[in-house]
Amino acid sequence: MTLLSIHNLSLPIEDPVLKFLLVLIIILAAPLLLNKIKVPHLLGLIIAGAVIGPNGFNVLSRDSSIVVTGTTGLLYIMFLAGLEIDMGDFKKNKWKSLTFGLYTFIVPFVLGYLGGIYILEFSILTSILFASLFSSHTLIAYPLVSKLGIAKNSAVNITVGGTMITDVLALLVLAIIVGMSQGDVGTEFWVKLSVSFIVFALVVLLLFPIIGRWFFKKVDDKISQYIFVLVMIYLAALLAEFAGVEAIIGAFFAGLALNRLIPHTSSLMNRVEFVGNAIFIPFFLISVGMLIDFKVFFKSWETLEVAAIMLVASIGGKYLSAVATQKTFRLSKEEGRLIFGLSSASAAATLASVMVGYNIILSETETGEPIRLLNEHVLNGSILLILVSCTISSFISMSNAQKIAEQDNEETISGNSHEQENILLALNYEATVERMVNLGTLIKAHSNTENLFALNVINEDKNESSVKNAEKLLHLATDTGAAADVKIQPLKRYDNDVINGVNNVIKEQNITDLIIALEDEKGFSPSFAFNLYNGYLQSEDVNVLVYHAAQPLSTIKKYAVMIPENAHQEAGFFHALLRVWNIARNSGATITFYASENILNILQRIIKKANIEAEFIIMNTWKDGEKTATELKTDEALIVFMARRGMKSYIPQMRRIPELLNRYLLDKNYLLIFPFSEFDTSSSEKRSVGNHDDFMEIGNVIKRIFK
Repeated sequence: MTLLSIHNLSLPIEDPVLKFLLVLIIILAAPLLLNKIKVPHLLGLIIAGAVIGPNGFNVLSRDSSIVVTGTTGLLYIMFLAGLEIDMGDFKKNKWKSLTFGLYTFIVPFVLGYLGGIYILEFSILTSILFASLFSSHTLIAYPLVSKLGIAKNSAVNITVGGTMITDVLALLVLAIIVGMSQGDVGTEFWVKLSVSFIVFALVVLLLFPIIGRWFFKKVDDKISQYIFVLVMIYLAALLAEFAGVEAIIGAFFAGLALNRLIPHTSSLMNRVEFVGNAIFIPFFLISVGMLIDFKVFFKSWETLEVAAIMLVASIGGKYLSAVATQKTFRLSKEEGRLIFGLSSASAAATLASVMVGYNIILSETETGEPIRLLNEHVLNGSILLILVSCTISSFISMSNAQKIAEQDNEETISGNSHEQENILLALNYEATVERMVNLGTLIKAHSNTENLFALNVINEDKNESSVKNAEKLLHLATDTGAAADVKIQPLKRYDNDVINGVNNVIKEQNITDLIIALEDEKGFSPSFAFNLYNGYLQSEDVNVLVYHAAQPLSTIKKYAVMIPENAHQEAGFFHALLRVWNIARNSGATITFYASENILNILQRIIKKANIEAEFIIMNTWKDGEKTATELKTDEALIVFMARRGMKSYIPQMRRIPELLNRYLLDKNYLLIFPFSEFDTSSSEKRSVGNHDDFMEIGNVIKRIFK
């Protein structure tokens, strides 16, 4: 160990405060410095790890503190990959993911096996394990791609799904080869491995969502919710190890299990991503860099030979797999290159497999030297593979992800869609504020981070308690929005009539959507019904949403959506429909539409442009829909498209809705949507969806809002 005594300071640094400070400075400086020269900062973190690590200047040792935090970062990457998968798109692309997973497993495996058996002259077992190193990959560039807002792109979905398949196969090969090398492969081995993996998958994918839904219903504390997520990640990772596979598979499965319970627009999702990208993932990248030792490549030509074969098998195999996937599914060149970029990085599973193989000693030489399953040349070659592959992955992924993001922006600009979105939350009760904000962030466009308004109307007598209550409600709303990285503009208004105050703000701020919340226990009171029909609905150019929340939005598994006949002929139908689409996409809940056949045909045409998980059931009469609403199960909610009197879709039976809701759905979530009936045609930018037959424009609007 090198020692440098300067003011009682020795290398490697052991003082925990100084160690953590140094790592934080690296995490802070890497993005600031490297972004200026357009180098992905994750590459800078890896290089920084190599420089300060034990094989560099030995400033820091790769001790247990670095390993533990880095392991959390690795699990975090896999967890986020599973968490951010759009399950609707994943199911839609499952065969594409399976195809890519097989491509990206088989092609590098074959190249690696041929190189190992014929060029390096390894044994069959060693060659198989050697080949499996190149089949797996780590989504090290996924956080970069996600930040650009294209995580829902089909190429990304295909790659993430394929990652699960190829990593599972590669790690199963590792488990089998380790078992065979130790001479305990038999019927019992295969049965134990198969049963344990199936039990693990069933426990995580079936039991974890039940536990999570129960926890989020019972616990409102935000810190406890985040700690619960961490517990689930590590618990799934531990169960995976018990099942005989690597922990990263457990973390990925945990992400899939909690996918629907952590909405993409929620404050919890913001916390999960923030802490991971700020602390844990950078620690992992630095810890990977600490493994790199450049000196070994100048000591042995054999190491360089092994490293060259590893690079060709891994990078070449991943490139051929990406090209095959692109050609098979007719993807664009940018999407094909993005698949290659994301899948070309070897770090996690590769490193795990190498270390396991290196630690297995088959026998000894005459001089007492250990004969390992994977020798030191493979170990050192894997370090170079990690550095080169992560470099290629970073540059290729960033370059093509930016091109795809720019293309999406160009399509948006050229699509004649200029819908302005201003959402107003009419606050009244403290218990409903957080729920209203959560609904607002769920239905809004992803790009809309400022045009949300929270309003409380104070009687003009300026009662001091009323003013304090208004400030309290508005402060709670802005804090809740800030937790989800959404800016909510507070509005405090003095007026002798609450409804007049709300309607005046609607005009002043060009409000497109008004959200009103109902108290849990009261539901639809006679006074509220009177104010709704004779007050709020008098503004005919605003989309009015009446919301009742009996449980957190994230715990809703399914929505039943009732749409009356002729609703598609109303001016605000498609604007209101976008809100339902956003609920489905951002929450991950499934939607069952109950409507007439002609409306269902329209919805099925739209779903081809903007996919969600949906079912379509013909509703012959409104009474059939009411019966369905009264039979909702636990964790299901209702959305009803209503209509103002005199509109084409208005039917007299709608007058029974408040009574029905109070009788059957006081313990359920429901949302009543009153689409606007007309709008100011002189303001073309306020509404862009007036032409009901222009499905291409509707598709562009949906696509833009989902970005």
